[in-house]
Amino acid sequence: MKKIALSTLIVLGLSSAAFAQAATDLVSVDTDVNGAVSFEEAVVAWPDLTAEAFASADTDANGELSADEYALLISAAPAAQ
Repeated sequence: MKKIALSTLIVLGLSSAAFAQAATDLVSVDTDVNGAVSFEEAVVAWPDLTAEAFASADTDANGELSADEYALLISAAPAAQ
């Protein structure tokens, strides 16, 4: 399942430019300090993040990324050049 989600994230066009700024941890992105990252919080860190890519990482479909889902999103990002 993780491989499918990773593939989906990459196919959806997460560009390295979008993630060049992504040297941020969950605590930095989680501005409301609820322990999860919403799409609104994530898009501040990565303006090019699409709703589809976010939804692909949100494996439990609750509208927020848990620490594990956030790690999945980060791991799918191409290395910044």
